[in-house]
Amino acid sequence: MNFRALHPNIKLRLGVGFVQRLLGIMLMPLMVIHLAALYGAAAAGVLTLVVAAAGIASNFLGGHLADVYGRKPLMVAGEVGAALTFGLLALANSPWWQSGSVTFVLFLLNTCLASAATPAAEAMMIDVSTPENRNFVYTVNYWSINLAFTAGALIGGFFYGEHFTLLLTAAAALSAATALVTWWWIAESAPESAKEQAAGVPAMLRGYLAVSRDRVFLRLLAAATFSRAIEVQIGYYIAVRLAADFPEQALAGLDRWFPAVDGVAMLGILRAVNTALIVVFALFAGSMFRRLPDRVRLYAGLTVFTAGYMVLAVSNSGWVLIAAAVLLTVGEIANVPVKQALLADLVDPAARTKYLAAYGLNARIGLLIGSLCVTVGAFLSPVGMSLLYAAFGLGAILVYRSLLPLRDARRAAAEQAAGTEPARQAVASAPNGATS
Repeated sequence: MNFRALHPNIKLRLGVGFVQRLLGIMLMPLMVIHLAALYGAAAAGVLTLVVAAAGIASNFLGGHLADVYGRKPLMVAGEVGAALTFGLLALANSPWWQSGSVTFVLFLLNTCLASAATPAAEAMMIDVSTPENRNFVYTVNYWSINLAFTAGALIGGFFYGEHFTLLLTAAAALSAATALVTWWWIAESAPESAKEQAAGVPAMLRGYLAVSRDRVFLRLLAAATFSRAIEVQIGYYIAVRLAADFPEQALAGLDRWFPAVDGVAMLGILRAVNTALIVVFALFAGSMFRRLPDRVRLYAGLTVFTAGYMVLAVSNSGWVLIAAAVLLTVGEIANVPVKQALLADLVDPAARTKYLAAYGLNARIGLLIGSLCVTVGAFLSPVGMSLLYAAFGLGAILVYRSLLPLRDARRAAAEQAAGTEPARQAVASAPNGATS
């Protein structure tokens, strides 16, 4: 698959999406830190919770509006709103003016605007991609996300403090640039059938009620939630276990150059290994796995991914943990693009952004499960937690196993319909309905 052969919207959207994620990863943690410095940790926690809740509500609202009015208006509004709010945030945290209340309101508005535009941007990627190139598109997108994570975390960490206003000013300028790119070069992609939907709150509620009754989609959401419940463990139970149980040790063979590491340092190493491998190898996933059918790639990827996390739940050997991080990363690279392509193939095109907005719940439910696993881990042994991860992984595989045949059947029906349509047109255009 050739990047140059992709639809122009996809190429532009990948670039704009990289900038958006870079800014989000760079600034969102800093905004929380800044609110904690202004109001204290307890108050900052409450304010952050308000922002998160408003972001979820805006995501659902954006999912409806993008189906009614199209993708591009929501995306342009999100980028223009980001530029304005980042610019005003820079002003409200400048040497000339300091306002904590204005900072919070602008942070809230920025999050709401970004969340409202997210379903439209995700739907556009599906609108202009094809079943044949979606694995490649989502592989590049996945690589871009992780590269943005790495760059954003480094930039934010080094330039916070005396350069916070400069970071906000740069974010405003970059958002203004992406707004111009979106407005000038990205074309509308919403299906005409989607634009015919009714507007208004009652119509939005009816639309999401229909989504909640779609059993195929609910299976997609359940499978994604099982997978996410495993993925978040590195920031929850595994982090707690390593901090408490991992004995300080020198990594064999490196003890002459590197000091001994404790559990917290080991956690940082595991995260760095995961991110670095994704950035280096994700773009080669197509050639690495091109001979594997989607079914094998998904099942094997989820199995290896789950096995890696199972090892992280029990091992206290530094090199074994690093090997497990490599293992789970290979599984992650293999299965993530297939899962995204499967979602794109199975949701209703006429209500695509509603489905994508609702699908985003898997991340929030996964975080909730991650929090619960910290409590459960206080009563279960590490082996018990490892077996719990195995149950999550098996659940995801079984659900996807029920969905792949449905996807294949829909593709076959679509190909058959596309193949018979030209013949029908030829019959209709021939004299007296005859063909030569």
